[in-house]
Formats: sequence, C-alpha cells, structure tokens
Amino acid sequence: MMGITVKKLFFTGMLMISGLSVSAQNNAKFRVVLDAGHGGNDFGATYHGFVEKNNALNVALKVGQLLDKDAGTQVIYTRKTDVFIPLDERADIANKSKADIFVSIHCNANKNTAASGSETYVMGVTRNAANLEVARKENEVVTLEKDYKVKYDGYDPNSPESVIGMTVIQEEYLDQSIELAAGIQEEFDNNVGRKNRGVKQAGFLVLRKIYMPRILIEMGFVSNKEEGAFLSSEEGQNKIAEGIAKAILDYKKEYFVPGTEEYVAPEPKKVDTPKVITPKAVNVKGIVYKIQISASSKKLELRPNNFNGLDSISVEEGSINKYFYGNTNDYDESKKDLERAKAKGYTSAFIVAYKNGKKISVKEALR
Repeated sequence: MMGITVKKLFFTGMLMISGLSVSAQNNAKFRVVLDAGHGGNDFGATYHGFVEKNNALNVALKVGQLLDKDAGTQVIYTRKTDVFIPLDERADIANKSKADIFVSIHCNANKNTAASGSETYVMGVTRNAANLEVARKENEVVTLEKDYKVKYDGYDPNSPESVIGMTVIQEEYLDQSIELAAGIQEEFDNNVGRKNRGVKQAGFLVLRKIYMPRILIEMGFVSNKEEGAFLSSEEGQNKIAEGIAKAILDYKKEYFVPGTEEYVAPEPKKVDTPKVITPKAVNVKGIVYKIQISASSKKLELRPNNFNGLDSISVEEGSINKYFYGNTNDYDESKKDLERAKAKGYTSAFIVAYKNGKKISVKEALR
C-alpha cells in the first residue's frame, strides 16, 4: 500500500489544497491513458541530438507494454506514432474513455545544462518561477494550433501566469494525483537512480480539463548530456518505463475496485457488458469503511455547516487534513453513505477502508 508522507512528497513549494476528488468510474478494468508529449511538427525540447518527442513516445509505448501484462488493466494512448495531437484533443481522448488516471510523459530542459533529475507535476495554480517556466515551455505547443486563444480561454504563452485566470478545476482529483505523482517519484528515486526533484504543482494546459487523477512526468533533462543520453537509450527508457508502470500498478492496488463498464476503442460500440460481481462485504471485526469527502491545508471545525450539512464527520490531521463522512463496518452501508455525500455536493467522494486503525485498500477489505 502506498502511504504518502510529507517526506515522500518532497515538495519544493507549498501545495495549497482545499478540495479532494478521485476517479469514480465504474470500469471493469483499470483504465490508464498514456500521453506521449509533443509529436509530429512539435519536437519538444531538443539538445545534443536528443529529441523529447521521441523519448516520450518510446517510454509511453514501453509503459503500455508492461501494463498490458496485467489482465485487469487497459491502456489507452493519445498517440502511438509520431503525429501531432492538439492538447484539447488529448483531454477529449481521456474524458471520453472515462479513464481512471491520465499520465503525460515528457522530458525537461534548462539553459543550465548541469540541471538533472526527474519531477512530476499535478495540476494547480503556482507563482513559483521555476514551475511556471516548465509549464510555459510545455504549453508553447498551443501556438501550433489555430485559434488557440479561443480554445484555451485567452491563454498567453508569453505570460505563464495567465493560466491562473483560466477556468481550471484545479482541486478536482488533486489528492490522488499527488499520491500517484509521489509513487512515480519514489520509483525514480529508489529504483531508476534519478535525482528526485519532487512533486510539484503548475498550470499545464494538457491537464486542465481532464476529469480524473492526472499527472505530468518530466523524466529528466535532455539538456544535460549525460542524462539526455540515458533518456535516449534503450536501457534508460526500459528502466524509466518499469518505474512508471510499477507506480501505476501500485496505485491501482490501492484505489481501484472493478465495476462493470467495458471500454471499446477507438469507436464506441454496443456490446454485451459482462457483469463483474463485487463481492458482498461481511462485517469483519476491525474493518471500518469511511467516505473521504475533502482535503484541506486549513483546519475546519467538525460542524455540519462546514460540510454541506453532513454530520458524523471525522478528520485525519497532518500537513494536509483529510475529512471523512460516516463510519461503518458494512460495505453496503458505506455505499449508501457515499451516495449521501454525493447528494450533498461531494460528487467525487470515495470509499476508504481501515483495518484496526490502519488504512488498507478497499479491495483488501472486501477480501
């Protein structure tokens, strides 16, 4: 189980989180959208003969091959060849597939060619200059699209701060996006041998209208000769792909409970959807189910008027305070609690499970 602590997050800037949502799809398989950054006439960062678009595509395909080995996972690509895909179309692919997570894969670059290491971004507002610069470079691709100022709500590529004023659901799925991002960084740090630059927050246009946990990975710097060579090598790409795939599957174990909805790509078709029967939970001693409804850096009093009228609220305090509704050892009752929370406006609330006070996956609790 992937428990996230402040040490694991390695934040270089404060992430101000005042809402929480997670993927609440009814998918029979865990759906992962792999987005290879750039493509076609958009080369991305190019230094020393290393090309970002090629490295991103190669790693995305390798991650997909590894995930395909897991029978319970389904991979959807925004591109599988060297083609240009507008950023809003990438979001459409993800949303139409009703995926559980979106993972965008990129390479970093810096005028300081000594810069190295990996960092993973979640969507959000920041005024950190370094984070803004990374977002500005990745967002420059919109200038290749017609009417980009209309499509992206007046975004000005020369002013990365302009994303702050856009219609961005910056807090949707933020908590679980951080969990996924932290898992990626942990793998890079421990098993891939990359310098850990941490989990960060910035306004990426490719992430802004995706309605699921979503992250953008900067695998390393092509501007650094040594790291660029690693990123462009078969061995380096294999190691990076293995780290990303493992983190994704660890995340799946933690959060995904199979539903019934199948996905047929590329065009939706009417199919007989096989029913996946979710095992009925029994009242196991020590097992407790709660509904996680929000997370905030602010400390809120546990009063119904602070939680849209819901009572029976509890909190897990920390640098990020997590708020829960309900407390039951009956899984079926927790599903009713979930519906009550959604009816009160917490539309992306989700069920969490504890055993003897320790958080476990819902899947493990059901077993």
